Amino acid sequence: MSSPTGHDLSWSDGDWLNPPAGAREDGSHLLVTTRQDTDFWRTTSYGFVHDDGHALLFPFPAGTAVEVSFVADFDEVFDQAGALVRVDPGTWIKAGVELSDGVPQLGAVVTHGTSDWSLAPVPGWAGREVTVRVSRAGDAVTVRARCDGEPWRMIRLAWLDPAAQASAGPFCCSPQRAGLQVRFTRLTAGPADTALHS
Repeated sequence: MSSPTGHDLSWSDGDWLNPPAGAREDGSHLLVTTRQDTDFWRTTSYGFVHDDGHALLFPFPAGTAVEVSFVADFDEVFDQAGALVRVDPGTWIKAGVELSDGVPQLGAVVTHGTSDWSLAPVPGWAGREVTVRVSRAGDAVTVRARCDGEPWRMIRLAWLDPAAQASAGPFCCSPQRAGLQVRFTRLTAGPADTALHS
């Protein structure tokens, strides 16, 4: 997989979807504090719809990629952070790290009307810098992640209408509490990946 080098985006150029309890720049980082009981989910298994998670969104046209890097100490079940791709309230993809079953999990939720969810445990990623990369080409969004400088891991290949007007950027949620703090350390944009496989 080839991921061309991107350019840094300015936090101040994004638009908040559901502004958090707090968001302030700390040097080149963005420190975000969540509100009470926030999440993104639609219907499947749980029967509820939540569309109140926090996301700082930037244009995400076809042929581009966005990388979100962050550090967080997840303390409560379902604490989560990563990258969100959004078209509308019923069409979105979120991917990142979430605390579930007592350990950090690398996962993704893909929503086209209703949500699905996939997870893989990454206990060694706790408290370390994680980068999530979403790359849009043709009718697909390819989602990858890595911890520190380790190799990229493929998380998901998801369908997205090539004509859809989408946005993407960092997100965080705390479905069981308020006050999760996430330090977003970098946000970059650039060309989409040149290949699906290495």
